[in-house]
Amino acid sequence: MASFPDFVNENDIAKARSVGDLLTPAAPFDQKSGRETWTVAFAPDGSYFAWSQGHRIVKLVPWSQCLSSFLLVGNSVNNVANRRLSRQNSDGQQKNVPREHTIDCGDIVWGLAFGSSVPEKQSRCVNIEWHRFKFGQDQLLLATGLNNGRIKIWDVYTGKLLLNLMDHTEIVRDLTFAPDGSLILVSASRDKTLRVWDLKDDGNMMKVLRGHPSWVYSSSFSPDSSILCSVGANKAVFLWDMDKYTMIRKLEGHHNDVVCCEFSPDGALLATASYDTRVIVWDPHIGVVLLELGHLFPPPTPIFAGGANDRWVRSVSFCHDGLHIASICDDRMVRFWSINETSPQAVASLSNGLCCAFSTDGSVLAAGTRDGSVHFWATPRNISSLQHLCRMSLRRVLSTQEVEKLPVPSRMVQFLSYRII
Repeated sequence: MASFPDFVNENDIAKARSVGDLLTPAAPFDQKSGRETWTVAFAPDGSYFAWSQGHRIVKLVPWSQCLSSFLLVGNSVNNVANRRLSRQNSDGQQKNVPREHTIDCGDIVWGLAFGSSVPEKQSRCVNIEWHRFKFGQDQLLLATGLNNGRIKIWDVYTGKLLLNLMDHTEIVRDLTFAPDGSLILVSASRDKTLRVWDLKDDGNMMKVLRGHPSWVYSSSFSPDSSILCSVGANKAVFLWDMDKYTMIRKLEGHHNDVVCCEFSPDGALLATASYDTRVIVWDPHIGVVLLELGHLFPPPTPIFAGGANDRWVRSVSFCHDGLHIASICDDRMVRFWSINETSPQAVASLSNGLCCAFSTDGSVLAAGTRDGSVHFWATPRNISSLQHLCRMSLRRVLSTQEVEKLPVPSRMVQFLSYRII
């Protein structure tokens, strides 16, 4: 079966430009499993890039220096180049100067996430007078989810272990911090639960969210931290109210396990990736499907999509311009999509891809693979229209229900609701 619809000429689809690679050298007798890069992440302020390199190791590199290294030494940076980069920073420098760290987490790393204490709004965490750790206003943390069910919290600036959170009984598959600076952490696990942790309260576990019938693969906060999306096996897509810790609704539309989710920067859209060969873009406020991005043509039947179809979509990421999406699929391709179209805007070859994430400014996409390496591509350049920028500003503060009540023409309501792009 083809990767593109019949009306799409593959020659018309641009080839994404490679920026560079971070390669992990393999030992002569290196075991095949355990080397996977299950997660890649950029710090919220763009200062660091982190990835699970395999065999318990997480690498933290200053992102600006990493980009400079690509330009200086070509398109790939191996461990020797990384060591040269780290020696440029001595221990005598200030704490908040980015330095490279290699962290041994003690077990296979499945999930990782950056958390910042820089607030975007007033923190919702409990104010307790005494804490083991006094987090400053510039605190940057890295959370790692492990094969043994533990979560370890590290100081990004020093590479030191701060907290060891233990409550999950299975693999911690994914981690996500609330973007409001509260240092509220949510962990998704194969034990069918999500757990909410307050790192400003010494890692106290605040709540257990139950309802998934099987493994939970991933979770994502809305930009205002009020809603959490969680996805998992058995087609599960759940939305949670994070003020009340109750389920809002289940989204139905996928035909196979759902493995990744992410909100758009304005919170008006939600993208989910599934083994059913599709990425679905939803309106999370009313639970309707706005767009389907297929990775197999002609589209498979639900029965075929629900099985081993060779087009499992592994990951999806929303660009920070709110108009573009990237996806990783088992057909050895990375796709850059525009929410204006149902065919890719640009593509790139990638074998054994597992995860992807856009840089903080949206200019670069990072993708991790089964061999512990990371590959980078430049995001296709686009200039957002003034209409779209205004729409994003409005949708950051207005839900779909509130938009529908505005005293404006119906076509304007459709545009603001992303029914007309």
